[in-house]
Amino acid sequence: MSVTNVTVFHGGTDRIECPKVDVGRANLDFGLGFYVTDVRKQAIDWAKKVADHRHLPAIVNSYVLKRDAILAEFRCKVFPEYDAEWLDFIVASRLGQKPWAEYDYIEGGVADDRVVDTINLYMADLMSREKALERLSEHRPNNQMCLLSQQLIDKYLEFHGTETV
Repeated sequence: MSVTNVTVFHGGTDRIECPKVDVGRANLDFGLGFYVTDVRKQAIDWAKKVADHRHLPAIVNSYVLKRDAILAEFRCKVFPEYDAEWLDFIVASRLGQKPWAEYDYIEGGVADDRVVDTINLYMADLMSREKALERLSEHRPNNQMCLLSQQLIDKYLEFHGTETV
């Protein structure tokens, strides 16, 4: 079987050659893990946002991810679009219910500035589920991958380099 390699990026303020899954916050979209994206601009935007907040240089780390091998070998969940299943997962994560605990790899849309208001209104019971799903359907997701297994990272994520943006 041939392995498809995907270039992925992680934006922030640090050079991260050896990512760890247990650094960060647990109540994020897909849980406590190492987040990357195959959308370079998304990583750059995030790096700049974090850097502005911390008053540090914005850094984008790049990696090669053996995605096909991960999908074949590990417990994975992929959300191809913003839909009811994605919404339920994001809400459960943000409420600390840890729906991500049974997975090693999760991929799907980011609850970013374009859709976070919809999620917050829905969570506060200020918007119906139907209206939230209607609003979410108007957006094409930005992609993120959450690597929740250190074994997966060590085996299938290879550091490629760092650039200041």
